[in-house]
Amino acid sequence: MTTEIDVLLIGHMTADLVPGGRMLGGTVSYAAPTYAAFGHRVGIVSSAAADEPLLDQLRQNAELVVVPSEQSLTYENVYSENGRQQYVRATASPISLSDVPTVWRSAPYVHLGPLAAEINPREWAREFPDATTMLTLQGMMRRWDDGGLVKFRPWFDEDVLKQIDIVVYSEEDVHQFPQLTDEMRRVCKHLVVTKGRSGGAYYVAGETRHYESIAVEPRDLTGAGDVFAAALLGSLTVLGGDVATAVRLAGKLAAYSVTRAGLESAPTGAEIALELKKLNED
Repeated sequence: MTTEIDVLLIGHMTADLVPGGRMLGGTVSYAAPTYAAFGHRVGIVSSAAADEPLLDQLRQNAELVVVPSEQSLTYENVYSENGRQQYVRATASPISLSDVPTVWRSAPYVHLGPLAAEINPREWAREFPDATTMLTLQGMMRRWDDGGLVKFRPWFDEDVLKQIDIVVYSEEDVHQFPQLTDEMRRVCKHLVVTKGRSGGAYYVAGETRHYESIAVEPRDLTGAGDVFAAALLGSLTVLGGDVATAVRLAGKLAAYSVTRAGLESAPTGAEIALELKKLNED
């Protein structure tokens, strides 16, 4: 039985192939504990194999609805002297609006976090008129060949983007087509392009505002962008809906995330309180 939630989180979990086995990954996996750290009740709609053991980890921070699939979305990173190549080894079922429980459709915050174009943004963009919606774009900009090698594909849908409140992606996601940001900033209400340790750019109302990160010694960069996005959306309740301040806060909390490995990268309550205090003192 599903209950009321504050944040509706949509997207595939992933099984990431690593030395020695499989590890839970994906936007929903890193975002859920971040939202929970802000005190939100989270509902995830994902898709995976029915016997997927990694789902138990997702349930630690969220209520979960799983679309049945023969396999779970599976990624493998292969490293060589030429750098990293990413492969899709298996895919899960698409996710449709009809998969969302009725009681969840009135959630005040909606985070669309596709990893393999598993949602059709046109189906979702207009369905939550009373919610603050965010799209983390990386999964819409991926395609893969017959061997599973992931490649870049530009994605731009003006009608969809105008319906979404906040769009987030990394500079790395569009490095093959940087001019895409010029098109995005023209139509997005709030656009954030993250740039790792150098912070990032926030585009709003024709302006460009830069935000800063924190100098830290990184341990694991995986999931930092997902933590950033979830911290941004998740903090709006305590910041009175101030997106500009939420961007600044998220930049700080994402820095903390890279000092820890795996799903431990979500911010702690103490880190959130400290950075909120600093913002209030500025």
